[in-house]
Amino acid sequence: MLNTKTAHFVNVSHRLKKRDQITPGIVHLGLGAFHRAHQAVLTDEFMAISGQRNWGIISANIVGGQKLVESLKAQDNLFTITETDCKGKRNHKLISSIIDSMYAAEDRRPLIDLMSQESTRIVSLTVTEKGYCTNLANGKLLLDNPLIEHDLQNPEHPKSAIGIIVAALAKRRAAGICPFTVLSCDNMPDNGKRTRNAVLQFASLIDQDLARWIGDQCTFPCTMVDRIVPAATPESLAAVAEEIGEGDNGAIVCEAFRQWVIEDNFVMGRPDWDDVPGVIFVADVRPYEEMKLRMLNGSHSFLAYLGYLGGYPTISEAMSDSYYYAAVRKLMLEVVIPTLSMQEGTDLQGYAQQLIDRFCNPGLAHRTWQIAMDGSQKIPQRWLNTIRWHLENGGCFTPLALAVAGWMKYVSAVDEHGNPIDIRDPMAAELKLVADIHKDSLELRVKTFLSVNSIFGEDLPQNEHFVKSVLDASQLLAEKGAQGAVASLTE
Repeated sequence: MLNTKTAHFVNVSHRLKKRDQITPGIVHLGLGAFHRAHQAVLTDEFMAISGQRNWGIISANIVGGQKLVESLKAQDNLFTITETDCKGKRNHKLISSIIDSMYAAEDRRPLIDLMSQESTRIVSLTVTEKGYCTNLANGKLLLDNPLIEHDLQNPEHPKSAIGIIVAALAKRRAAGICPFTVLSCDNMPDNGKRTRNAVLQFASLIDQDLARWIGDQCTFPCTMVDRIVPAATPESLAAVAEEIGEGDNGAIVCEAFRQWVIEDNFVMGRPDWDDVPGVIFVADVRPYEEMKLRMLNGSHSFLAYLGYLGGYPTISEAMSDSYYYAAVRKLMLEVVIPTLSMQEGTDLQGYAQQLIDRFCNPGLAHRTWQIAMDGSQKIPQRWLNTIRWHLENGGCFTPLALAVAGWMKYVSAVDEHGNPIDIRDPMAAELKLVADIHKDSLELRVKTFLSVNSIFGEDLPQNEHFVKSVLDASQLLAEKGAQGAVASLTE
């Protein structure tokens, strides 16, 4: 277990004793690094500040992650967060808000039973964009998704997050128990509305009365979450072990910055998270969502594809290249900021510089390959609405046209030197097939990629200016390579 000799961890036994007093109030789907470095940390701090002990978290993995669950259970679900600021200072925290963890990838019934208990007042999610099984361009439930197909045939034994939520809500309704709040923490615009839409579509296909009850009684607040959390690596775990004096298989290294903006709409009450620095409750999350998705996540994805292709394994290494640094700054200031509608007095230029400083943090080995995962699910909200704004308003979106071209090259699964790329994307096979079929025609390849409506919608493939911009950027990328093409953005 964690080292009790290190000054910060001398209270491990005390923490365990105090945690015996904590009762669960939150069930979380998606026991990954981001949840543990964000919601679990803020809940831990809230309980320490308030003395309230009825908002403990039980976190479950519903797709893979068995080894992580076993590792956490072996250390009483305690784990270390190492926060690293831009100057390299590292601060270790012991987190005890997760009182139990579950591996529910094979048998969901214990998880559904837990969610059905009246003590569960919030069910939160970090299941990534693909976990919602919806077309992100139009919000429709993907009825041909294998998980959804299975769940519609077996609603009491579901596999998808959406099916699990509906099954638990059905049991609560049958038992006369108030529904829980469904709290999405994934990086999607209107994430609460999208989750509600997916849940209601699914429920209506199995029980119209259940769907009406959920629509009338359940709440789905929108949220914006912001913290850079690289995936744990053997190197990061070894570094933490050396610093705290003993191994911690659940340890996470993340940046010091954190922000959580939450719509205040909870049907069964909520923790006073806003007592913790970095958390605010608002009536409308959308402006914050758009700011973060387009500025932070949009720039991250730009760096992920063009950085990886340019030979940079991490975000900070890409940002050490003066051309990439200048291109990201140009992207934020000249392409993204004009599209945002923030309240008067918001310092967007200051936010841009803050993001750039965070990207340059050498203490975060945030891999471009990691951020590049699931791009077919991410780029619609990170890039395409910004592009649509410029198409409607006559603006210039050249950096994002190059980003789209970089994504197309990346998902072709071969880098600039002929080396294979390990693509992790639910559409990987389909996208590689496009690249292989049209490998001898850049124009056909680009136009076929753009015809994928689940990504680019119906409008963008029909817009001649957009298509030409991506074609031109793809040609530039083919001629100059990623580094040369990025450099051309600042000429």
